Amino acid sequence: MKRIVILISGRGSNMEAIIQRCAADGWPAQVVAVLANRADAAGLRHAAERGIATAVVDHRAHASRDDFDAALADAIDRHAPDVVALAGFMRILGPAFVRRFEGRLLNIHPSLLPAFPGLHTHRRALAAGCKVVGATVHLVTSELDHGPIVMQSVVPVHPGDDEQALAARVLATEHVIYPLALRWFVEGRLRIEGGVVTHVGGASQVLA
Repeated sequence: MKRIVILISGRGSNMEAIIQRCAADGWPAQVVAVLANRADAAGLRHAAERGIATAVVDHRAHASRDDFDAALADAIDRHAPDVVALAGFMRILGPAFVRRFEGRLLNIHPSLLPAFPGLHTHRRALAAGCKVVGATVHLVTSELDHGPIVMQSVVPVHPGDDEQALAARVLATEHVIYPLALRWFVEGRLRIEGGVVTHVGGASQVLA
């Protein structure tokens, strides 16, 4: 049974989707812990109500990013994870942290990477006149919002869309592709060659 640790900073809607699908679909895995960098992260209560271990590693309590990263990594390792899923975790993780969990650290980003890494993705996409946007599940590397792409969703931009409307439609697809990508990971259905991720069974890695 594979062990999943999820990192959050807020409400944890992607965390909820992962927990739900893991239980409902009978993955060969379980979510063993949810960690947050904020004590007021609403997702902590959701996880605790489901009997999942929770912990807070407050970034403000550490003198440097490296100190925070080390404390967070130690807290994660207490749960012996096979995979660590960043689900709305709003801290940049340093190279040493990424190396420690290399190959088992996943993230979801609300754009079609490599376009629009970082913040305000929907605002930037609208300003650029994009006709489609989406979300990307990827393996984490030391370069922000880069790394081998596992799965992407494609969402059309409608006339009159604002940031909020677009974000809501993209988020709905995140709740589909992140659990699916994570399930493929724990089931050993992904192959990485030359920095490119493929599904060993040829399943589509695009939700359109």
